[in-house]
Amino acid sequence: MSDTKANTKKLYIKTYGCQMNVYDSERMAESLGGSGYVEVSSPEEADMILLNTCHIREKAAEKVYSELGRYKDLKIANPDLKIGVAGCVAQAEGAEIMRRQPMVDLVVGPQSYHRLPEMEAKAGNGHTALDTDFPEEDKFEHLKARPKAKRAPAAFLTVQEGCDKFCAFCVVPYTRGAEVSRPAERVMSEARDLVERGVRDITLLGQNVNAYHGTFEGGTWGLAKLIRELAKVDGLERIRFTTSHPNDMEDDLIAAHGDCEKLMPYLHLPVQSGSDKILKAMNRKHTAESYLRLIERIRAARPDIALSGDFIVGFPGETDADFEATMDLVREVNYASAYSFKYSPRPGTPAAEKGDKMVDFDVASERLQRLQELITQQQRAFQDSMVGRDVSVLFEKTGRQADQMGGKSEYLHAVHVTDPTVQIGEMRRVRIIESRTNSLSGVVLD
Repeated sequence: MSDTKANTKKLYIKTYGCQMNVYDSERMAESLGGSGYVEVSSPEEADMILLNTCHIREKAAEKVYSELGRYKDLKIANPDLKIGVAGCVAQAEGAEIMRRQPMVDLVVGPQSYHRLPEMEAKAGNGHTALDTDFPEEDKFEHLKARPKAKRAPAAFLTVQEGCDKFCAFCVVPYTRGAEVSRPAERVMSEARDLVERGVRDITLLGQNVNAYHGTFEGGTWGLAKLIRELAKVDGLERIRFTTSHPNDMEDDLIAAHGDCEKLMPYLHLPVQSGSDKILKAMNRKHTAESYLRLIERIRAARPDIALSGDFIVGFPGETDADFEATMDLVREVNYASAYSFKYSPRPGTPAAEKGDKMVDFDVASERLQRLQELITQQQRAFQDSMVGRDVSVLFEKTGRQADQMGGKSEYLHAVHVTDPTVQIGEMRRVRIIESRTNSLSGVVLD
């Protein structure tokens, strides 16, 4: 056995939550690669297990503790196994994780994971490592250069982190910190590097990505300027961005949807409620009417755009009339897709203190069911409208059947074809012939 193989250690990462966590997990794996780690697909194989956590969903912390409990036997069988918790639950819980689960060796927040190699070296043999600081240095500047390995044709690229909006229900300002934008040249450099390694579709990520204001040569680029400059990169065919806030949807970004060919006709623009009373209680700083007028302007710039949104039902104080206002807004916008959730308190957020205004559990459940039925109808109608249309599909992976390939359309629909000539990474014109439950089926035209 070679020395290289003898020194190789195995890393298992489980990623929860948003696309930004997917990106962060990639960077953590790359960072630990310098310490000899290679990724494996199961915890049983691993020398180190790392949970990259999300604090958005209900009972997020308890789910992490439950997951850690499943690794107890692995730790007993292999005392040298290192177990780490990263991400937003790590930031929120901190040392409490180690108190409740003493087998955890390291805890690292989302702003400190560039320090993972040093923390990994310290952890083990009875030592632990904890870092949930909001360091002044830019973590991206301290991460090692990304390896030059071939990449899948679609990739995420974080350009902005944190949030200054302080929505009453949200923990992001407390777990990710204040809004920070990466310098534009570093974003451009990373994008070019991704393209050199085979990426053709990049999704720009941020908690409030359209609040991006990255420095460049003494000035500042907004998101629209960044998109227009990325569009000049040879080999980059598609640009998307998520997640946006209505208050940061400025004129130049709306215009880019109409005149930037590489910016895809898909926009995720959460509104959360159709009731102005609830929006005010949520501290959203926009009204239902201002959101609807914004949608009109976006559709005027790009009439075929696929719109997506987020909704919370059962927010403290929500009445039947407030909920019906949300239903009315959904009917008026007519979403291509949307995500909806029943409100659940997040410790430390202002809304969590409104226990006396909590909506009855069964009432909130019934409202959520009605909303999801409406959203599903709209999503199905938009998907069915694709039948007979020609779309551009970037193929990303093989399918389950012989000669089947899967990819994404401009509108982010999953599209499958059965054609032995199609290769991963190719962009092909496809005529849609069938709308299935969560995907489209088509035939290649060229």
